[in-house]
Amino acid sequence: MEPETLDLARLQFALTAGGHFLFVALTLGLATVVAVIQTRAVFSGDPVHARMVRFWGQLYVINYAVGIVTGIVMEFQFGMTWSGLGHYAGNVFGASLAIETVVAFFVESTFLGLWIFGWNHFGKGVHLALLWVVTLTAYLSAYWILVTNGFLNHPVGYRETAEGLVISDSWALLTNPSTLFAFLHITGGALITAAFFMAGVSAYHLFRRTPDHELFRRSLRIGVFVALPAVFFTAAVGGAQFPMLREYQPAKLAAFQSDPAEMARLQAEMAAKFGPGDYLPSEAWTRAGALVMLSVFGLMFFIAILGVVLGSIKWTVYRLRPWHVLLMAVVPLPFVAMTAGWVFREAGRQPWVIYGLLKTEDAGSALSTGQLQLSLAVFGTLFVLLITINWWLLLRTAQRGSSHVALGADDRTDHGPADRPLPVHSY
Repeated sequence: MEPETLDLARLQFALTAGGHFLFVALTLGLATVVAVIQTRAVFSGDPVHARMVRFWGQLYVINYAVGIVTGIVMEFQFGMTWSGLGHYAGNVFGASLAIETVVAFFVESTFLGLWIFGWNHFGKGVHLALLWVVTLTAYLSAYWILVTNGFLNHPVGYRETAEGLVISDSWALLTNPSTLFAFLHITGGALITAAFFMAGVSAYHLFRRTPDHELFRRSLRIGVFVALPAVFFTAAVGGAQFPMLREYQPAKLAAFQSDPAEMARLQAEMAAKFGPGDYLPSEAWTRAGALVMLSVFGLMFFIAILGVVLGSIKWTVYRLRPWHVLLMAVVPLPFVAMTAGWVFREAGRQPWVIYGLLKTEDAGSALSTGQLQLSLAVFGTLFVLLITINWWLLLRTAQRGSSHVALGADDRTDHGPADRPLPVHSY
């Protein structure tokens, strides 16, 4: 693949994967929080928690419905743009992608449909079990995707044949440290994303003095009290991965530390092992991604501590408007941090698509520059449109509050005026 064509292919995959990742983070986090809230609603019979399930569940469904379309587009690109990767290593990671497709598009979506449309048809225990199946399969889906990504970053459990790579040790592939640590890191990041989103939306309604203030008071407290341990957990897992880089991807670590002597040594070492070529990642992208991620995590840490302190005082939850404005303003921070972390992880792997085995320039399809320009324009426009629609729907639904929630409403029920809460499931 020509350098210009390769850059277009990389840019297209970066935009589509990064765009899809924005949906994944909020979907995973909201699914978990809504499942816990519904569990509380079922066992306590509290009507406020029941309304919370409907309100936050409807936002979750919107994000899931739009986000799953972006996932389909992303997986198509393996065959469309990166056929060289599929021919060389498809026998290794093809199974994990296939399992992820089955889990996400059959099991998860089926049970989610039952949860959405079975609100007034199943008993409360069955209905709750449906949501927990959806939540657990969402995490399974993320895990199987990371089996593939972990292999690309740290290939294990394979052997090389004349036709390409094949699996030699399934257990090593499934327990790859690059997969497991990334999975835990994303799990924590998803909870941070949901926590900041819940706190920000709740702060908006408390700032506006929305009638259903009890729902948003409790939601804000959930958001700020989930955020702090989630930030601690995510930072700890992220920090644990840096020592692994010294063994698995030393060039990425050297680029992050901006160590010219170490980078020169590694370049000479890899040139001697793999032949002439440039084997160093972009120092600018790798270092910038890491610094932005770490800086935003530091900011979220202080905001989370402040949230726990102020969230413990009833008066500040209801009345401290400057804090409400701050919580609304920081909703994008987890998305920025996770995107920057993804840039650090992927840009630091270059010039390898499978680290130490297959260079990115050898993994592409036989496409012309014009074809990729057209493809990039189409997919770029599609993703901008989907992201715009998603956030417009999310913000519009969040702004309207709990009195306009359609999820779980009985068609025979009069919803009443905008300031009256919906009738609740007989929890």
